[in-house]
Amino acid sequence: MKQFTIVVKPFRAEAVLRAIAELDVVSCVVREVKGYSRQKGYLDRYAGSEYSMAFLPKVEIIVSVADDRAEEAADRIVRAARTGRIGDGKVFVLATGWPDALEF
Repeated sequence: MKQFTIVVKPFRAEAVLRAIAELDVVSCVVREVKGYSRQKGYLDRYAGSEYSMAFLPKVEIIVSVADDRAEEAADRIVRAARTGRIGDGKVFVLATGWPDALEF
């Protein structure tokens, strides 16, 4: 089993989920997170004054995929998430060490 942790911009999350929906996905978790990377945040206004937003909104998707589908999953994920601009996100791949998912 391989576990993919995908961190993408919120507007790309649906495309990534559609791309992996056709794979034999063992489990999937989606949550809203905030991230900081090369984008360096942005300036925002509130009550007439500007302030810096260092952490940008992102969506984290955690997916478990069988070893034989991992390469295909990685390719689909990257194609769906990439916009070509800074801040597209990250994909982390971990070997779980488990042959199958444990259910309880």
